Formats: sequence, structure tokens, C-alpha cells
Amino acid sequence: MRQAFISAVSLRGACLLGLAYLLSGLCVVADDITEMQKKALQFLEVTQDPGGSWTTNESVGITGLVTSALVQSGRGPDDPVVARSLKFLVGMQQPTGGIHAPASRHQNYETCIAMMALAQAGRDGRFDSQISKAQQFLRDLQWDAGEGVESSDGAWGGAGYDSKQRPDMSNTQFLLEALKQSGVPADDPAMQKALVFISRAQNLESPYNTMPWAGKINDGGFIYTPAKGGESKAGVTDNGGHSSYGSMTYAGLKSMVYAGLKKDDPRVAAATQWIRKNYTLKENPGMGQQGLFYYFQTMARTLQVLEVKNFEDAAGKSHDWRAELTARLKELQQPNGSWTNPADRWYEGDPNLVTAYCLIAIANARQN
Repeated sequence: MRQAFISAVSLRGACLLGLAYLLSGLCVVADDITEMQKKALQFLEVTQDPGGSWTTNESVGITGLVTSALVQSGRGPDDPVVARSLKFLVGMQQPTGGIHAPASRHQNYETCIAMMALAQAGRDGRFDSQISKAQQFLRDLQWDAGEGVESSDGAWGGAGYDSKQRPDMSNTQFLLEALKQSGVPADDPAMQKALVFISRAQNLESPYNTMPWAGKINDGGFIYTPAKGGESKAGVTDNGGHSSYGSMTYAGLKSMVYAGLKKDDPRVAAATQWIRKNYTLKENPGMGQQGLFYYFQTMARTLQVLEVKNFEDAAGKSHDWRAELTARLKELQQPNGSWTNPADRWYEGDPNLVTAYCLIAIANARQN
């Protein structure tokens, strides 16, 4: 029996003999979770374009995320809906090896997400050739001497939308996720270069981050980018620091683990402590409702990668995060099976994208 079904009882008493998730009185049993997934999958079946894409016939990133969500929800590569989307993604591979729309300015995002979908659907090796070409394309996009930056530059090791747009933590976390899922080890040069960038995106003054703003907040959380003097989507503090926020902190923590850092590394410990102080499912900490569903799926993936069973916040309260997250998503699901964010930023007004985020979050929450 899955671990997540065991610990809900302690929050407000027994709920269906302990075989349920419980959050603020809301019970979510295994059948409920299956029904949530079923309704979401039915929604995505209806919204798929005949050519295999979702949203538009150039939306490689959204289509890749939906495909990944379908596969993680149990659909195989030969499922008709998945097969159409995989054919679309393979057809979008460019001569460079990138998997993106021809005129896209989101080449890294799109290639990373498409590569993840192909890796998940192609465990039998059917997409190895496409993945190998995509890996090399991503390596070439990563910021280093090829982009004219020195190793002391805040941009070093990161990934941007393409080779011309400055790198950021969101693009970089997808780079590491794609490399990890396609079998690249932690000690690979691309992983280690990315770790330099990631460490500099953390509000933690250390030998790994000597950026001018590193110690101004020093709370262990993450910002959007350390490039070009640093930037946070959560704004700046009175002393010129860049505010940490939830989605990027989970992204940074997960990425550090992918690059080989252990739980006792000071960078990992500081990021974990930030999350303990800011644990919530009501909002994306520091950003309110903006990027909420991106936050949910990044949080779920990170805690699953860290093999966290019950998460203890800074006040000492233990959280069955799998139970709480699943119950929160059940609360937010629309009658037609989709999810969407009224705070429509970063494309979260698109129900195809947000439904994919939620299915990925649920899939990670269901893993042991």
C-alpha cells in the first residue's frame, strides 16, 4: 500500500480507516485520485489537435509537457493519443538537433521538455537517436566560453531561452531535468557547469556564491537569475537584495541534487531550511498566485527526488505533503477535468499546460 495513504489519520482523526488523504477536513481516497486523473486525461484527449499537438501546432513545450503527463499517468507510447503527440514532437526536431518550432525563441525550454517526454516514452530505446542529438544541442546552448563569458560571470553554466537570451533558473532546471531523465550522470561536465550557475542563484554567501548581492538576504532561497547583476521575479529588498521565492527554490534544490550534492551540503541544507520556513500549498511563496501550478509540480518533483515522506516545517509540524498536495489539487480541479490559473502569468491561463502540471504533480505524489 502506498506510503501516502498511511499518515493522513493523524491530522484530524481517522478518515476511512486511514486509507485516505486528509487536508483541512477534505478526504481524498485512492478512488478519488484515480477519478481526478481520469477526468484530466479525458479533457486532454478532447483538446488534442488532429496533428498531435495541444494549444497550437507550434506549441512544442506545451505538447511535450502534456505528453510527459500522459506517460507518467500510465499511458504507453503506443496509446493513440500519446503516439500522435510523439510523432509531432519527433517531427519538430530541427537539423541542429533541437526540438522546437522553427522560429521559436524558447528553444531550450522546448527541447528540454520534448526530450523528457521522449525519454519517458522511449524506455525501450526507440527515441535514442533523437535524444542524443537533442542532448548535444542543449550542451551547445549552455552558457560558457562559446557564448563569450568567463567562468566568473554570473551567466556561466546556465541555460536561457536560446544562446542569445541570458540564462535563468527555470530554463536551467529544465536543462538538468532533461539531462537527468535521459541518463546523463551527475559528474557530467554539463551538470557541473550548471551547478556553478545554480549555486550563484542562491541567496547564500559562500565560496560558491561571491556575487555582490549574495549576502544581502542570505536566507538560502533562490532567485530567478544571477546573470547581469541578478534578478528575482519576487522583487528587491530595501538593501538591494533579490527576494527568494518558492518555485525557484524548489527548482534550485532539485537541480543541486541532480548535480550530485548531498543533503548535508550547506547549500542543500540552506535551501531545505528556506522551504521549511515557507512550506505552503496556498500560494507560490513570494509570488502569491502567480506561477502556482508550476510551483506545485516543481515542489512535488523535488520532494519525490529527495525521498521525503513527511516534511517537517520550521514550527515542527509534520506534513504528509503527498496527501496535502493531492487534496489541494482536487479542490482546484474544474468540472471538465482541467485546471487553470486566474492569475494568468507564464501561460497559466492555458488549461492544457496547467492540467499537464497537475497530472505530473499527482504522478510524483503517488510514487514511493
